[in-house]
Amino acid sequence: MADEAPAAEEVVEGEPKKKGPLVKIILIVVAVLLLIGLSVGGTLLATGFFNKKPKEAVDAQLDKLEGGGDGHAPAGDGHGAPAADGHAAPAADSHGKPAAEAEAKELASPEGEAERWKFNYYAFEKPLLSNVASSRKVMQVTLTIMTHYDERVIKNLKTHELALRAGILDVMRQKTEADLLRPDFRKALAEDLRLVINSLLEKYEGFGGIEEVMFTEFVVQ
Repeated sequence: MADEAPAAEEVVEGEPKKKGPLVKIILIVVAVLLLIGLSVGGTLLATGFFNKKPKEAVDAQLDKLEGGGDGHAPAGDGHGAPAADGHAAPAADSHGKPAAEAEAKELASPEGEAERWKFNYYAFEKPLLSNVASSRKVMQVTLTIMTHYDERVIKNLKTHELALRAGILDVMRQKTEADLLRPDFRKALAEDLRLVINSLLEKYEGFGGIEEVMFTEFVVQ
């Protein structure tokens, strides 16, 4: 009996020696997992993953898809709201067209100096032939009319061309050979014709609008 006691003691003393390597392995595994967790967490924090709420991330993705899949948000809502790039989108009119396009297609009204639009021209197809006063000479001219107003003035010229030709010929018949010798005769005649044309248009349509009368053909013989 006295010889069995040391053997039991050796068994008890041997158990701590077996647990030592196992504890070290567990500590190493825990340390490795901790390092991996810190690395993943640092990466997510650097990319701003924790700054976006899930709903905001979903909304951002939907906006991207609605923009045509190219990463650009829609240009605007049709009411001049700012686009995704910080620039205001063009407002739309009541028909859904951009305001700039709708405004460009509107014709200017021939009322008031502030509503002038662009140059419009109208050429009389047939020349006008008249005798020079108290002379055997004749004067033949072909006219082109210029206005800054819209097509309504051109339409008025076409509508009343016969009356306008009659008024123009009356002015031409009053010119004499002495008038023909004046250096500024053509310029003065053009101004006289502009005045008579505007006068007739105002009489028939309530508005003249003729800015200039030009001679594309002028012959005296």
